Amino acid sequence: SLLGGAVGDALGAPIEFESLDEIRAHFGAEGLLEPAPAFGRRGAITDDTQMTLFTAEGLILAARDPAFLGRSGLVRSVHRAYLRWLRTQGEHSPHPTFERSDEGWLLGVEALHSRRDPGNTCLSALRAPRMGSPEQPLNSSKGCGGVMRIAPIGLAGAIGDPFGAACEIAAITHGHPTGFLAAGYQALAIREAAAGAPLLTACQEALEELCRHPGHEDCAAAVERAIAQAANGRGEASPEDVESFGEGWVAEEALAIAVFCALAAPDLESALRLAVNHGGDSDSTGAIAGNLLGASLGDAAIPPRWLALLELREEILRLAEELAGSSPGSPRKK
Repeated sequence: SLLGGAVGDALGAPIEFESLDEIRAHFGAEGLLEPAPAFGRRGAITDDTQMTLFTAEGLILAARDPAFLGRSGLVRSVHRAYLRWLRTQGEHSPHPTFERSDEGWLLGVEALHSRRDPGNTCLSALRAPRMGSPEQPLNSSKGCGGVMRIAPIGLAGAIGDPFGAACEIAAITHGHPTGFLAAGYQALAIREAAAGAPLLTACQEALEELCRHPGHEDCAAAVERAIAQAANGRGEASPEDVESFGEGWVAEEALAIAVFCALAAPDLESALRLAVNHGGDSDSTGAIAGNLLGASLGDAAIPPRWLALLELREEILRLAEELAGSSPGSPRKK
């Protein structure tokens, strides 16, 4: 799941800010089919994967430290991890734990100390003197910055309620219900898929849970349409179909695009190509779709030639192993 998300992120990175016409002008009528240079190299990750890795590290450290027991401790540990990510971006926060948030080993990975078009909402929220929550939001943003980083919550088997935990962790930075409920959906769908449920079943079960929460309407409507449209056009989806869900800059659009592509395409490679070739937030939609499909299909489904190019591949694998080891009962095969 982590590798699939990183590969999707890297595939979409070079075209994140291009229109579909511009993508086709640069790469041909079929669009971008193979990783192209971004940030000076092919296979480069963006802030999406950076923050996903720090989410995972926060979970790992919470499992090891009695000071972070319970849901509130888990959320505080992940917030501290995000403050470490903020450091890698050359930023500062007045939050009282900022100067003390130096746990873990990711902060020492030199390649992470690189700005990869980080989201303004994530930056501004983490610069705040307090942590955001669903009950006390810092803003009204429903950008996709909460959902694109949330996959590790679904993979941590020790978390009994991945939907609720993901909502709280996304709300650290994104205060609109759609912004954090989309993250809850993604985490639960990944949990179900990694446990062996067919991806369609996982998506439907996550939708049922989503609909139990106040403020679910916009997100649920987008996901429902994605599931229905994927069933009607499996194997024949086009970039124009993807663009019918929006550009992916906001949470429900990014999630719907990812769900649609993951369900409509015949394999992971085709799904990720479909997920990034549109005029919008291509790296985030590629990352979210890759997280879903990686959880469902395992790393054997990821093209080896794409993995060979992937930046920080070994660090991602190490973190995945640590996450699995810190979560009794978590699915280790994905």
